Amino acid sequence: MKVTMLGTGAALPDPDRGHTSILITVNEKQYLFDCGNGATRQLIRANVDPSTVDVVFLTHLHMDHIADLPFFLLSGWICDRKVKPSIIGPPGTKEFVDHSLENGAFAVDINARAQFPQRRDSMEMIRPDISIVTPGLVYEDENIKVYADYVEHIESEFMHCFGFRVEAGDKVVTFSGDTAPSEALLRLAQDADVLIHECSFPEEALEFRKKVGIGTFAHTSPIELGKIATQANVKTLIPTHFAHFDTTSPIVKKYLAKHMPIEAVGPEMLDSVANDIRENFKGSLQLGRDLLRVDV
Repeated sequence: MKVTMLGTGAALPDPDRGHTSILITVNEKQYLFDCGNGATRQLIRANVDPSTVDVVFLTHLHMDHIADLPFFLLSGWICDRKVKPSIIGPPGTKEFVDHSLENGAFAVDINARAQFPQRRDSMEMIRPDISIVTPGLVYEDENIKVYADYVEHIESEFMHCFGFRVEAGDKVVTFSGDTAPSEALLRLAQDADVLIHECSFPEEALEFRKKVGIGTFAHTSPIELGKIATQANVKTLIPTHFAHFDTTSPIVKKYLAKHMPIEAVGPEMLDSVANDIRENFKGSLQLGRDLLRVDV
């Protein structure tokens, strides 16, 4: 079982971190979790042919977790994908895909390409099978079982958000999606070999956000994350979904001004996050970075 972190950033455009996307490989079969901006290109950088990735799981429908999905599907079609893709996502996934492809944004493009026999004969490759997630077992094949449960990110009347537990034999990888501390996530993460958990803001940024009145309920702080990893008895923790607090880009720093003191932004903030996690977690810690590979 292999985990490849394709994108480890949050919602802002960032030259150093792509939007959220994770690849899990078991017995040479590829499983994609979230498909944020840049995910398809990152697959190729990881030496994985995107047209061979047949199953995609979506935690929720925020743009930094799904923006690359139309490109992933369309590029697979024009690169002669052989297996019809499956997408397993929250309510709204079918509408998002439908509005993005033949009946929406790329309808003109698709219709033009479909005039050629090779594309016309492979239209099923841009008509993915879509399953809607509910808590419990959501996927099973010869390699893995995937369980899902609700997590605490956005009020459910606006958006359903999920975390996933992936079991491959006696190996377990849990992915939180975006969430505040959650009892459901603790259950999904229990005794996991690897917990991939969002850690969007350092403690300094959270304090700043409270003072200026920007919401803080929807994410997990480094100190909270250390407690979660210890309570769940995970072996390796990979914090991810970093909200660009380590950037050196003056442009990204400008975007961050409403979230945290700009003088604190920079690579050294990663040390602050790690130290805060370490207050409560003594296991293996690997801070998320694009193209990080972990063998489980």
